[in-house]
Amino acid sequence: MNRALASVGTLLLFLLPLASRAQDHSGELRLSVTDSSGAALPVHGTLISQASHFELTFDIGPTGECTVKKLPLGNYKLSLDHPGFAPYSSLIEIRSELPLRFSATLTVAAVTQSVTVQDSDTLLDTTNAGNSYQLGASTLRDWVATVPGRQAIEIVQAQPGWLLESNGVLHPRGSEYDTQFVADGLPILTNRSPAFSPAEDVDDVQTVKTYTSGIPPEFGRKVGGVVETVTDRNPARGFHGTAVLAGGGFNTENGFLGTSYYDGRNVFGLDVNAGRTDRFLDPPVLQNVSNSATLAGVKGSFERDLTQKDRLRLSLSFDRSGFIVPNELIQQGTQPGEAQRQDRNNKEVSGQVAYQHTFSSSVLGTLQGRVRDSEAGLTSNSFSTPIEAFQDRGFREGYFSGTVAAAFKHHEIKAGADAIYSFVHEQFSYHITTTQICDPSGICQPIFDPSTPIDFAFRESGDDREQAFFIQDNAHFGTFNLAGGIRFDHYSVRVTESAWSPRVGFSWYVPKLGIVFRGSYDRAFGTPAIENLLLSTSANVRTLDTQMAQLTLRPSRANYYELGATRELLSKAHISANVFRRSIRNFPDDDVLLETGISFPIALSSANVYGAESQFAVPQWGPFSAWLNYSYMVASARLPVVGGLFLGEDVSGLLNSNARTWVSQDQRHTAHGQVRYQPWSRFWTSLGASYGTGLPVELNGESTTALVKQFGQAVVNRVNLSARRVRPSLAIDLSAAVDLYKKESRALRLQGDIRNLNDRLNLINFASVFSGTAIAPPRTFSLRVRFDY
Repeated sequence: MNRALASVGTLLLFLLPLASRAQDHSGELRLSVTDSSGAALPVHGTLISQASHFELTFDIGPTGECTVKKLPLGNYKLSLDHPGFAPYSSLIEIRSELPLRFSATLTVAAVTQSVTVQDSDTLLDTTNAGNSYQLGASTLRDWVATVPGRQAIEIVQAQPGWLLESNGVLHPRGSEYDTQFVADGLPILTNRSPAFSPAEDVDDVQTVKTYTSGIPPEFGRKVGGVVETVTDRNPARGFHGTAVLAGGGFNTENGFLGTSYYDGRNVFGLDVNAGRTDRFLDPPVLQNVSNSATLAGVKGSFERDLTQKDRLRLSLSFDRSGFIVPNELIQQGTQPGEAQRQDRNNKEVSGQVAYQHTFSSSVLGTLQGRVRDSEAGLTSNSFSTPIEAFQDRGFREGYFSGTVAAAFKHHEIKAGADAIYSFVHEQFSYHITTTQICDPSGICQPIFDPSTPIDFAFRESGDDREQAFFIQDNAHFGTFNLAGGIRFDHYSVRVTESAWSPRVGFSWYVPKLGIVFRGSYDRAFGTPAIENLLLSTSANVRTLDTQMAQLTLRPSRANYYELGATRELLSKAHISANVFRRSIRNFPDDDVLLETGISFPIALSSANVYGAESQFAVPQWGPFSAWLNYSYMVASARLPVVGGLFLGEDVSGLLNSNARTWVSQDQRHTAHGQVRYQPWSRFWTSLGASYGTGLPVELNGESTTALVKQFGQAVVNRVNLSARRVRPSLAIDLSAAVDLYKKESRALRLQGDIRNLNDRLNLINFASVFSGTAIAPPRTFSLRVRFDY
């Protein structure tokens, strides 16, 4: 049986042309524990890495052996305890995906160990070439409550280099539509904001890791920023799980139930989540008119160690969200029952399979595949103004990848290939209900070009075919590490293009100074967003305006540069700082079709983004812990427009100008921080804050009177109209939690959160082309009960 499985694994791997990107940057520890006579010993264990905010406790049974899966790469303090034996501790390093075999021998309590390992020995990430940021399960569990569907997004935007625009759209270092989520090793390349996709839940997540530099060649297509999430893969034997019930302001309610069963070889998992709220998107007016949503999802998984060398994992998930688009004041109508109503619904069904084979102690192969069906719809009632829009779009995606990883004395080499095949369909129609807008004095202005048809309908389908392969090497020479590699991408949607992307980086640890120096260069080939791509590139839309341009939309090409350092402070804290620059051709952005809210991709000639970032973290200092993340960024783009659809009288200027414009994510200063105090083991409280200096404003000639009528005086007051910037925002959050019950693996916790304690009116966007106007949440209370069993 073993020989047959190995033969099948070998055949499948070598059928691939250089087996890519089962994208996985985690390792595995295979641990065996004995006493001094060599007899197996059951123990309680802990793994801690302060650099990645990761902590995991586990129990080893009578066999004295266990496998700890999906560990972020880095240094760990391993602690083992058994009654009657001296506590054991050791520093271990997880360098690659290949399993690390580690044997520990415990001595009787009378014998004192000569080596003592401290948690502070794991303060620094000494091998990573880029400033990636990681958060473990304990940090994720205690995060301040968010709107349902935004857990993962809110966590990521608090990291250096990330910015959250309206409605939960993530922007890494000024990039638009260029964020890649990697869930359990498989990439998700579509927009994951709540308005576009169902919820991302983190209640069952073991780690979240973000990249904005030093990006390994295995990541491609969308690499403005990468977000890796790994679900909990280390359950204890028997039935275990988590139940969460939460509620708060705006009639928000949500629940989660996750359970698993492990018998030593098989792991069965089932997760169910559901929620509702009356404030789902970021509304354009204080009244928060028509903004309710319901969400639900279910995920099942099965994992089995077929042999000591073979592992199989299967999973199936279904998620959906339905919500009402919030109205502006003028869209509410003057009579009851005459308000605009636009309903959106998103659903996604996904199934995936992964097979892993260990050829030897130094060679590991992985095959992964996924089928995903994603749908998005929009309906409008007859009172919609100025346009009644309908949409039904989606895609069926097939993804397949394979990788081979090999470890040698000084090298960790990985090579692979992947392919994406998607069938895309789009259906869209509209009916114009209002042709002009009038101010209080009775002066009216047309909303649309007179040639724009009152009714329009579009329906089309197409294929998305993409292939890639890569090879990379992480070389270690003492305290100096060199990472390098190259990937090749082939893209075919409307246009066909290919590109080579070399990437290189280094890290140098100087123990005497307690400093790690880093630097990286990344070449990026970015594929256009798939959302409404067929609509915006069709011949049909040329009838919408006599003044229009429809340009071929091509992939972007970019160069990313970064230099930085991380230093240990007093064996209790670390501080990192880096400077970066990005130069991008065919800079991706988005526009909106008429007044429908339907966005589609466009491209500007070029963009330059530069800045600096810093993080200060104190993982634990007595009862205190703290962190502070800061980003400074300047992001500008250059005209002319070079790709996409453009309508209106300013088309000629967009095509012929070489003017510089600030990109919509050009926020100069952004900061997030938190101080946590835990005076007792069962109680903690924290105080956090978020600050931003404000995004650019595009007024397009609107008068102040018209803006007040549309959004209200209080909202307009939060805009510096002369500087064309949203005024600075500040929100303070307060949280506290108490363990009502705790025994062994069972615990009952009550947590309370107050977001925006200062109740400040914070504006995210104002009158921007796509995002429009969006208001951040006011003071909001929430309670959450969590039961682990």
